[in-house]
Amino acid sequence: MTPDPLDSLNPTLGRRRFLQVGAAGAFLCTIGGERISVAKRGDAAKADAAAAKITRPKTTEATEQQTYVTPSPQPGGQVVEHWIQATTARWTIVPSKRDDWHDIAIGGNTTFTATVYQEMTEGFAAALGPAAIPGPALHAEVGDTLVVHFRNGLKGKLAQPVTMHPHGVKYNPEYDGVYLGQYTRAGGFIAPGEEFKYTWECVPESVGAWPYHDHGPNHTLNTFRGMFGSIIVREKGATVPAVEQSLFLHQLQPPVTGLSRAFQCINGRAYAGNTPILRAKVGQEVAFHVFGMDNNFHDFHIHGHRWKNDAGAFVDTPPVGPNETTSVRFVEDNPGRWLYHCHVFAHQDMGMAGWYLVE
Repeated sequence: MTPDPLDSLNPTLGRRRFLQVGAAGAFLCTIGGERISVAKRGDAAKADAAAAKITRPKTTEATEQQTYVTPSPQPGGQVVEHWIQATTARWTIVPSKRDDWHDIAIGGNTTFTATVYQEMTEGFAAALGPAAIPGPALHAEVGDTLVVHFRNGLKGKLAQPVTMHPHGVKYNPEYDGVYLGQYTRAGGFIAPGEEFKYTWECVPESVGAWPYHDHGPNHTLNTFRGMFGSIIVREKGATVPAVEQSLFLHQLQPPVTGLSRAFQCINGRAYAGNTPILRAKVGQEVAFHVFGMDNNFHDFHIHGHRWKNDAGAFVDTPPVGPNETTSVRFVEDNPGRWLYHCHVFAHQDMGMAGWYLVE
């Protein structure tokens, strides 16, 4: 086990010392005019408490004079609706307690309280599935509008305003889902118990895979502990790959989780056998959408495989930075058990690896 290297540090960090420990998961939050150092276990509670105290910004002349029209689908498009709730989940990072690649036990507690997006049935009547990291993948085609009915279901000590902010799609400021202080529009501050309806346009430039995440007053902390998901937009009438998976490369660190060590994760899990087990058959078209979802740069490697990038060159280890996406697409022709992982060596050895099984 790797101990939390920040436990013995003074929580009030100077700039130089903060930069020295940044790799261990420390970061600064500015919430309600207060700068909070999240540098060790327990600091997250301070950020949550500060976020919970923020009240809805008063409308000002700067915001009131701007009005916007909610877009409709383009001819041939449709409204694609989702009901999504922000909630908490007791999340276990290493359910098997083992690294199946190296066949070793992973000891210690790996369960923490995550903040996540959960898919619900129409009208928020019931959960469509368990609350999980990442949130649901939202699929649409060019010409459609994505309509997300969003409810803030956070309670207790984590009750605070949150939002949904999308990348890639087109939206007006009302549906940006970003807290802007005194300039905040309606979609940028959804208090606990409240609902809001976002409308996002899928324009030709939206084709691809994109992340969405919280962008409320405490967005960095909430995103780091699980509030993210994917948007996948296709050309009108495009075929859907037989195998398709969104993979988020990110870290879960002690200042965020309150656990005693750091984990390098894929979709909130660490170590082969716990991270997603990808499966395909020879002859199938395969697509993996890989996202960077922390402060680090990662890359994505599948043993025994290579594919063309946007420039038409064959690659096998494309990089992804924070909130960047690379889409890996090929026709499967190589059966066997394959390892996939981030090729930053420290990341793969601390859990950012998994199995790809091809029949």
